Amino acid sequence: MARIVLIGGHGKVALQLERLLTDHGDEVEAVIRNPDHALDVASTGATPVVADIETLDVDGLAELFRGRDAIVWSAGAGGGDPARTYAVDRDAAIRSMSAAEQAGASRYVMVSYFGSPDHSVPESHSFHAYAEAKAAADEHLATTALDWTILGPSTLTDGEATGLIDAGASESHRVSRADVAAVAAAVLQRPTTIGRTIRFNAGETPIADAIG
Repeated sequence: MARIVLIGGHGKVALQLERLLTDHGDEVEAVIRNPDHALDVASTGATPVVADIETLDVDGLAELFRGRDAIVWSAGAGGGDPARTYAVDRDAAIRSMSAAEQAGASRYVMVSYFGSPDHSVPESHSFHAYAEAKAAADEHLATTALDWTILGPSTLTDGEATGLIDAGASESHRVSRADVAAVAAAVLQRPTTIGRTIRFNAGETPIADAIG
C-alpha cells in the first residue's frame, strides 16, 4: 500500500485515478480547493483535503506531503486568466516539487500534455501562458532529485477506458481521460518509468507494455 497525495483532486482525470488507486489498496488524499467537491472525492474512496495550492507556500505544502510516498500533480488553472495560469500551473507546481523534496515524498508524477515543453507558442496566442507554464514546471521537475515521471497525454476525451495506448507516437491525437488515469496508476507501480517523459495517444498496445 502506498500513501499518495493527488493535487487537483476534483478533476475528471483525478476522480478516475482516485478510484483506481483506492481499489488497488492505496491510501489516497485528494487536495481540493472547493469544499463542495468533498463528497465527489469521498465517493471514490479517497480522503478529501481542502487546501488552496495557489496560496500555500513550500512549508505549507510540505506539511500536506510529510509521511506520504508519492505526489501526483493533476491540477490546473483551467486557462482563461494568464496570471492565474502562471500562478497555478507554473509557480504552485514548482513549489510542490520543492515541498515534496522537503517532506521526503520522493515519487512525483506530473500530468502534463503531449506537446510540453513548447516555447514556440506566440505571446498573442491564447495558449501561450499555459504552454509556457507547463514547460517551466516540466523542465524544473526534470532538474530535481525527485523520482519523477512526466505524462504527456494528447487531446483528452470522455471515452471509456480501453487499457490500450500508443506511447511511441510523434504527433498528438486523442486519448480518453479514463486511459490517462490508468497510465498514471500504472506508472506509480513501475520504478522503470522514473526519469521518463511518456507521451501517448489512444492506441493498440496494453498500457503495461507501452510504458515498460
